[in-house]
Amino acid sequence: MAGGTQPRGGIIEGINVTPLVDIMLVLLVIFMVTTKLVDSPALPLDLPQASQSEQVQTVLAISITANGQLWVDGQVTPEEALKQKTQEALARDPELRAVIQADGSVPHRLVISVLDRLKESGLTRVAFGTVQPPAASEGDERAKP
Repeated sequence: MAGGTQPRGGIIEGINVTPLVDIMLVLLVIFMVTTKLVDSPALPLDLPQASQSEQVQTVLAISITANGQLWVDGQVTPEEALKQKTQEALARDPELRAVIQADGSVPHRLVISVLDRLKESGLTRVAFGTVQPPAASEGDERAKP
């Protein structure tokens, strides 16, 4: 009895591949069905071509530079003309929103003046553009609450 006896099942001499083949056949059927669905177009449509398409403006971009210059949609605009420009844009799109981006050194009175002009023109949906602050380092005292 020096060597002892072998366990009851003995050594596994091969891997049973039957479950693997079953899974592969199921995947094959799934791929064949989905390929047929992807191949056929949903609806054969012949869409008309438009000679001119009207672009709908949904955001009125207002920027105030450090020297107090007012930019509306990429154009320098005097503050007095802001009300008229806003009313024209609102006539085209009643769902118009304004996004104000003001330089950090701009006096608050100028930003408030722009807000007042927007309110006078009937535009009530206003947001302020901001910049995400850079991630504070571990040694930075300003990052601590």
